[in-house]
Amino acid sequence: MINQLTLMNFKAFRQANIPLAPVTLLTGLNSSGKSTVLQSLALLRQSYEAGTLLPIEAGGARAEEGGGFLLDGELVELGTGRDVLHEDPFLSPPGTGSPTIAIGFTTSAASDGAYVWTASYDPERDVLPLGFQLGSTELSALPLFSRNFQYLKADRIVPATSYPRSHHHTVTRGFLGARGEHTVNFLRHHSEDKYVYHVAPGPLQHPEATTPALIDQVTAWMRELCPGVNLATAGIEGTDSVRLSFGFGSTGGIDSTRRRRPTNVGFGLTYALPIVVACLTATAESLILLENPEAHLHPRGQARMAALIAAAASTGAQIIVETHSDHVVDGTRLAVKQGRLKAEDALIHFFRGDGTGVEIVSPVLSPDGMLSEWPEGFFDETDNTLDQLLG
Repeated sequence: MINQLTLMNFKAFRQANIPLAPVTLLTGLNSSGKSTVLQSLALLRQSYEAGTLLPIEAGGARAEEGGGFLLDGELVELGTGRDVLHEDPFLSPPGTGSPTIAIGFTTSAASDGAYVWTASYDPERDVLPLGFQLGSTELSALPLFSRNFQYLKADRIVPATSYPRSHHHTVTRGFLGARGEHTVNFLRHHSEDKYVYHVAPGPLQHPEATTPALIDQVTAWMRELCPGVNLATAGIEGTDSVRLSFGFGSTGGIDSTRRRRPTNVGFGLTYALPIVVACLTATAESLILLENPEAHLHPRGQARMAALIAAAASTGAQIIVETHSDHVVDGTRLAVKQGRLKAEDALIHFFRGDGTGVEIVSPVLSPDGMLSEWPEGFFDETDNTLDQLLG
């Protein structure tokens, strides 16, 4: 597990050390640096998969041959060096006049030590050459660089008549796609798989699921968001596409045999599906990055999504969440109070910035779900509005 992320001269951060836990919630106003935390890890993963995460002196790809931070790719599209360098860069060593961009982290395993990559700044290049690398060369053993990684952006798949059909992504890589675009095909391939945390009694095993099979577990958790819903996937013969359909049991007088396209159901279910599948397929070695899991969900659904995230983390997965939802925060607090997640396994960071720097306030979460402080601007708009209504 990554227990601390270090950033230098990277976008909103001149220099920062950010503690991480099994569940880390990143909150705050827009453009305050929350997404940058996820993007820094996604950038390392993207560069690793492309084979460019190599220092200048490493065998194989040298800097002039394309080695370094790959700024534009499958996971993130950050532009060029000019776009990612902090506005007032920290010079190391002082007085050199040549800023460097660094991303590093430490893990909970004492034997791992620190992993640090330092890249040379070039305003025009979209691959920043690495000048220094510290850490083990066996990166594939870390969740960030292994098969046990998912990154789901805020702009996820929307209701559509069909979705991509890629054996490489869903079977070989086990990857849902940065937008969750491969989720439907993944579910089609793995619908009958019985994951260990579904078979053994535990927080991820939904009590109302009919079997331990993934499709039944997904259906049970999706019903937390929309009671009575069920889903089915199927390949479209002769094409490279798959189809998703929803049914609604007998609720509301709707015949369960009548399947409905996602385009006739609404955004919420389709938008939430990749997150549900990512959490239910998590292992003790997983790292999951989530942007706005609450999007298009009603308050109850947002709170239940927090419960699912807490359940996945309690199995050993690490989940880092960017959220604007007080219901996700409160759902996490409730999971702690109810003993479904240890207080020390959850961190909440509140980001506030002025465009030139970022301040991070981290209220401490106690076992009773209470926070040690409530900073100004931290989900206090309801109280502010009520004061005006009652004033």
